[in-house]
Amino acid sequence: MMKTGDNRNPGDPEPREVVERTIRVDQAGEFGAVRIYEGQLAALRWTGRSNSETGRRIQHMAAQEREHNKVFDRLLVQRRVRPTVLSPLWNVAGFALGAATALMGDKAAMACTVAVEETIEEHYAHQAARLGDDEADLRTTVEKFRAEEIEHRDTALAAGAEQAPAYEALSAVIKTGSRLAIWLSTRI
Repeated sequence: MMKTGDNRNPGDPEPREVVERTIRVDQAGEFGAVRIYEGQLAALRWTGRSNSETGRRIQHMAAQEREHNKVFDRLLVQRRVRPTVLSPLWNVAGFALGAATALMGDKAAMACTVAVEETIEEHYAHQAARLGDDEADLRTTVEKFRAEEIEHRDTALAAGAEQAPAYEALSAVIKTGSRLAIWLSTRI
């Protein structure tokens, strides 16, 4: 039976800290994802596109992200984990990113989804590998949400995300920002 922290190196966080960081960053990330989709939906309403195919896709993904966020909100309380102090920043930044990409067009909104979800999928895979059998429930949650993030990415790719103007540059910027948000939220 592998336990959380069995494969840690000198200087790596203790098992309890691994769990706390996992819950903290995942709650922050799911909150940020909700805000991105809320920003996109607001921009679609502003431009009269809320009932479009893109609008329906985003509404579906947003509903799943809200469920993810509820689970991690509950885990914060149950496991007595301090949330990140950066939530107010993620509140504004997530909404702004979502609104800006949706205002750039449907393909740009989908490009945002691909970039964020690819980053989160990698992050969740790394977390699942670090959680031992003593944290099987948390690992199962992370793996379930990872599968749904992959579904979001695939939906966005099928919707033409890669056809967005300056896709590679837009994707690189969003992925860099997402990785920075993960790093900061894990620690602060």
